[in-house]
Amino acid sequence: MAENKKKDGFVMQAGILAIAGILCRIIGLLYKSPLTSIIGDEGNGYYGFAYNIYTIILLISSYSIPSAISKVIAQKLELREYRNAHKIFKFALLYVVIVGGVASLVAFFGANILVTPNSVPVLRMFAPTIFLSGLLGVLRGYFQAHKTMLQTSVSQILEQILNAAVSIGGAYLFMQMVTDKDETTQAVYGAMGSALGTGVGVLTALLFMFAVYMMNRKLIRRRIDKDVRHKEESNEAVAKLILSVVTPFILSTCIYNLTTSLNQTLYTNVYMGMKGVAEEAASSAYGVFSVKAMTVVNIPVAFASAMSSAVIPSISGCFARGEKKEAKQKIHQAIQTVMLISIPSAVGLFVLAEPIMGVLFPQKESLALASNLLRCLSVTVVFYGLSTLSNAILQGIGKVNVPVKNATIALVIQTAVIVPLLIYTDLNLYSLVIATIVYSFMMCVLNSHAMKKALDYKEKVVKTYLIPLLAAMVMGVAAGGVYYGVYKLVPINLVALAFAVVVAVIVYFVVLIKIGGVTEKDLVSMPKGTLLVRVAKKAHLLH
Repeated sequence: MAENKKKDGFVMQAGILAIAGILCRIIGLLYKSPLTSIIGDEGNGYYGFAYNIYTIILLISSYSIPSAISKVIAQKLELREYRNAHKIFKFALLYVVIVGGVASLVAFFGANILVTPNSVPVLRMFAPTIFLSGLLGVLRGYFQAHKTMLQTSVSQILEQILNAAVSIGGAYLFMQMVTDKDETTQAVYGAMGSALGTGVGVLTALLFMFAVYMMNRKLIRRRIDKDVRHKEESNEAVAKLILSVVTPFILSTCIYNLTTSLNQTLYTNVYMGMKGVAEEAASSAYGVFSVKAMTVVNIPVAFASAMSSAVIPSISGCFARGEKKEAKQKIHQAIQTVMLISIPSAVGLFVLAEPIMGVLFPQKESLALASNLLRCLSVTVVFYGLSTLSNAILQGIGKVNVPVKNATIALVIQTAVIVPLLIYTDLNLYSLVIATIVYSFMMCVLNSHAMKKALDYKEKVVKTYLIPLLAAMVMGVAAGGVYYGVYKLVPINLVALAFAVVVAVIVYFVVLIKIGGVTEKDLVSMPKGTLLVRVAKKAHLLH
């Protein structure tokens, strides 16, 4: 049992990180509604334009640092090379100071080139956050390499709480400064106040992670001093190692996420340039897609992101020890766990799209559009969940360049799809939806093929995909029936939705066990798995 716990520990750590990630995204959703009430869809549009460019610059400079650093340091820790592990950590800090500093300056001084005029001050507000995010990423990656996600989880929650509070307060106060101006100016200032919240959140998380590091500094120092068996690597070797690992991680993550900014640019250029739509109207429409529909879709994807962060150091450690068979077992466990969450989440979003949007974003003028967009995008929860995880797996086994190639191919294909849709059809935002589905699906196919080729890995299709899908379909019928039934009796959206979600969870859990989707061993390896097994046995679902 001790050995099993050790082997399955990465799932538990992923669960800790996933809970934090989902909590953060729920907080994000909860504050987006009052924020939208303050700055409106137009303000959301300006924020969305600036945020997407900020994200791309962040991706290029430092977003991939936690995963890259955790991979490199985890390999050194497995070999007990504590001195070299810490040297890599220090060089990584130097790397992000230089790269992050340059990226912040590019965002600030190049804003007028990178975004539409009304989004320029918003992007400049984001600029300092890019520098802070790099330092935060290195600290998070350092602790993730030790296969503990608790510090990262707490810092994420603190970051999001401060982000939410300051975003709402900042948006309101900034708009109060221009109450005598037109609505567009007020929307710009509101978006700037919201961007300030992102910076304060990152700063808070950075201070927390630095405090954690200082608390562990004596222990770290003792381990380094005891490490006298291993030769210390030269500065040149460490710098080369960091660049050789970080660069493919950054390219892969950048191209993987470039689709959002590329599609935004294509959308605005076509609708504002070729079709003569005003910036205010284009921004408002795009805000419904990016801030409302995509924000909800990204909540269940948080679990896959957490599993990716946990699986990289774990698989890297297996490969450092030459344990390929154990690595394949971990990969299967990670994929199965992610699909157990992603598939029912996608079905739930499809069935309950309108009530979910009605609770989170009740603005009547865009409710129907936001609901339809969410319904169409729900399938990408599965595709993004699987492709996010397979990216991490390929990186963990040393195939760091493969995700770069696959992301590039997928990006070219989705671009070939979206351009004619935007120019020659009236699909408008649904062109973005189709492109998003095509891109995420292509990443799944390409990564899956690469993984099978590299590892001779065969997926258990029935247990991993078909059984969870069957259970989720039963769950979807039950959830829809309960929602509309309760709503007829008590016409309060939140009450009916709450009943539907509770029933959905119970039905999925019961059907999944009854048709053999999970065993007692599978449940035990999950967060709170012992409690789940106890509940299942009391309900006579397990014997």
